[in-house]
Amino acid sequence: MNTAPTVIPAIAADGSLYPVEKLKAHTDGLFHLAVSVFVFDGDYLLIQKRASSKYHCGGQWANSCCTHPHWNESVDSCAERRLTEELGFSVPLSRRKVVEYSADVGNGLHENEKVTMYTGVADRTTLEILPNPLEVEDTRWITRDALHAEIAQHPERFTPWIRIYAERYPDLTF
Repeated sequence: MNTAPTVIPAIAADGSLYPVEKLKAHTDGLFHLAVSVFVFDGDYLLIQKRASSKYHCGGQWANSCCTHPHWNESVDSCAERRLTEELGFSVPLSRRKVVEYSADVGNGLHENEKVTMYTGVADRTTLEILPNPLEVEDTRWITRDALHAEIAQHPERFTPWIRIYAERYPDLTF
C-alpha cells in the first residue's frame, strides 16, 4: 500500500499552480483544484455515502464522486480515474462549469476549492456499482426533489459541498 502523501495542485495568488500535500491544503485552507462528478439517470442522481473512516466528512452523503487531481494530472483524467477507483465503473463524462467554494469540513479542516464539474449518464437499472469500501460506505439513486427535501430536513447528513452545489444550482445543471 502506498503511504506517501498525496500531492495536489494548489493555486497561487497569480493563478499559477504549485504542488502541495493534500492534508496541508486542507489544514491551511489553501486554494486548490478539485473535481466533482454527478452521474444521472434522468431525474435521478447517484449519490454516495463516504466511508466513515475518511479523514473528513466520513459517513456523510455526497455527489457521485469528488476528489483532487494529483500534481501534473489533468482534471479530465482525474475525474475518470476517481469514478472508477471509488465506484468501480466508468461512463463518458462531460466537463461543465468551474465552481469555487470554501467550507469548514470539520476536524480543523477547510475546503477552499476551484472545482471542475462533470456529469455523466447511466442506466440505474443495469449499472453495476462496485464501491471501494475504503472510500464509499453506500450508494443510492435519488431524485433532485428528494435530495433537496432531505438536505432541508437533515443537512448534517450531507457534505458541505453537496449542500452548496444544491443551493447554488437547484436543478443540478452545471
